[in-house]
Amino acid sequence: MKIGVIMGGTSSEREISLLTGNEMIKNLDSDKYEIIKIEINSRKDLIEKVQENNIDFALLALHGKFGEDGGAQAILESLGIPYSGCGVASSVLCMDKDISKKLMESAGVITPKWIHLKKHQQVDYNLLNKMGYPIIVKPVNGGSSLGTVLVNNEDEVMDGVLRAFDYDDEIIIEEYISGIEITCGILNKKLLPILCIKPKSNFFDYKSKYQWNEADESVIELDNELKSKVEAMCVQCWDLFKCEVYARIDIIVSKNVPYVLEINTLPGMTENSLLPKSAKAVGMEFEELLDTIITSSLKIKR
Repeated sequence: MKIGVIMGGTSSEREISLLTGNEMIKNLDSDKYEIIKIEINSRKDLIEKVQENNIDFALLALHGKFGEDGGAQAILESLGIPYSGCGVASSVLCMDKDISKKLMESAGVITPKWIHLKKHQQVDYNLLNKMGYPIIVKPVNGGSSLGTVLVNNEDEVMDGVLRAFDYDDEIIIEEYISGIEITCGILNKKLLPILCIKPKSNFFDYKSKYQWNEADESVIELDNELKSKVEAMCVQCWDLFKCEVYARIDIIVSKNVPYVLEINTLPGMTENSLLPKSAKAVGMEFEELLDTIITSSLKIKR
């Protein structure tokens, strides 16, 4: 089988995508697959290169816009090429933090309060004061914590808003929940061991995620009641957003209450990434994880 590992892309997360793609290539079974590295720079690039290489399957190593937002998936479907992970609709909904939080709220999934803001809209400081400081400012469509800013007081708001707008035309301003950050890898609707994240900075930012030794990430055993809440919440999100094959759900636990932050449909797969660490905790090496993703994705009829 000819596997095209699709990496690069057009988003601000391009460098992380390249790390993910190269790590996948390093860990794929070369005796089992013919592996083709496909680095793309545009939509046209994707179409031309997958056709030129006549691949049987696209293993997606893309992150951010045109990758995690369903754009690449839609093109691959139109070309009749099966691909890894979640489908178009799931990718679109999970990528948009404002829409995904609205869906979660309507379904009774607890998520931090937020305000949605488009460029050129005025910040309502009265609403922010009611929410209370600190707050988190994030691009609506983005990942890897790029453009995500912790704002401690009113004087810092505009700087945080402008920095987030550097990455997207829409942002959310979210209440800061103080608690334990956990992440839940899911493979074929089954939870992998839950990891607890303890960043050395104030929150799990880009530096904490991708620089060595900037965060402690280890398996955590939750008490039975909390574990049941977290598992039920993750399965509910999986079903609500129609996820497929694999995903990662990020949660903050405060006073024994879990709050869903976001659902990642193409989580990072570098050597320092969370999903491979969760899989390894149950004895699943990276090669087996990739095999499972490929095999499970091929069973989906799109």
